[in-house]
Amino acid sequence: MFTGIIEEVGAVSRRSGAEIAILAKTVLEDIHEGDSIAVDGVCLTVVAFDAHGFVAQVSPETWSRTTLERLKPGHAVNLERAMRADNRFGGHFVLGHVDGVGRIASVTDQGDFSLWRFNAPDAVAQYIVPKGSIAVDGISLTVATPERNAFAVAIIPATLKKTTLGAKRPNDHVNLEADIIGKHIRHYMNRDSASGVTAEFLARHGFT
Repeated sequence: MFTGIIEEVGAVSRRSGAEIAILAKTVLEDIHEGDSIAVDGVCLTVVAFDAHGFVAQVSPETWSRTTLERLKPGHAVNLERAMRADNRFGGHFVLGHVDGVGRIASVTDQGDFSLWRFNAPDAVAQYIVPKGSIAVDGISLTVATPERNAFAVAIIPATLKKTTLGAKRPNDHVNLEADIIGKHIRHYMNRDSASGVTAEFLARHGFT
């Protein structure tokens, strides 16, 4: 599990078959084989490492369902180690399981902030709520204005400086992961009436 607080920006050094090699520094400080590291919001497992970076294996499904397939040597990527139980918890609960690939629709300067609008596939859009959390390329962001198949977020300069967003432009693709809490609630509310939480179930138990 991750927080969406990016620790550093690394770079792809190699792609070969099912493996991707990432140049990094901060995330190597206490690295071990088998550790989970989020690469642009995608949870990957470390299979090897050295003083300059690490190697992870990527399944065919992950290649096809995320932006990792578009990465080439030299591409910058957001990196975050799995969260520790004894640290402060910023951001929100991020699993590193990408729900869909979105696209940057527009970027509008608003003084010290910038308003970024993203197009989102249905698999993500159905969970987006005002002031809710969403992970964009692994970055924990707060939704400002959700729409049918789009949403906007206000981004501070520090986020642009410390992540890959500062180098992205309209029409670029991004990994999107909706808030896990919203996904669980929607799942239970949509179960059949015999076993799920429905309006009728709530009424029968005094919640009116």
